[in-house]
Amino acid sequence: LLSVCRSCLVKYLEENNTCPTCRIVIHQSHPLQYIGHDRTMQDIVYKLVPGLQEAEMKKQREFYHKLGMEVPGDIKGETCSTKQHLDSHRNGETKADENLNKETSEEKQEEDNDYHRSDEQVSICLECNSSKLRGLKRKWIRCSAQATVLHLKKFIAKKLNLSSFNELDILCNEEILGKDHTLKFVVVTRWRFK
Repeated sequence: LLSVCRSCLVKYLEENNTCPTCRIVIHQSHPLQYIGHDRTMQDIVYKLVPGLQEAEMKKQREFYHKLGMEVPGDIKGETCSTKQHLDSHRNGETKADENLNKETSEEKQEEDNDYHRSDEQVSICLECNSSKLRGLKRKWIRCSAQATVLHLKKFIAKKLNLSSFNELDILCNEEILGKDHTLKFVVVTRWRFK
């Protein structure tokens, strides 16, 4: 397992299909689909480097604005409100602010219970092309465009009572999808039909 800057790794994999450290072949034709985001390492880096997370979020917002695209919710909704709430308790602010914080946390809790219903939705037809597996009773599902292929694998494994989701591959137009691809990414880059 190797932790490398994603942009450096992507540049490397444009020319190569092997691991930059041990030179083992990642995938013959699509090595980029088999690299994953290390969220734990990212959190550690953000905690070690002051202001990096805010700077990254700002760069990402500017990028989306420059392209004239809507800024995704996870970039738009930075952790500022939580940070301010924690800072106010550290600074020993008065109890008058606690009522305001209580109301804010109740509103936040209502937003958290949205379960991605306000996200852009994607409708998917899941068809089984293996004789070893039975098909799903309901092959059409509708879910958030932010869901990943890994989410789909886990869902299907649970529905089919499989012991492991690793036994499954999900394909779109005869191409195996990487587990970290969002469904929005799949629709934009892989789907060729209306």
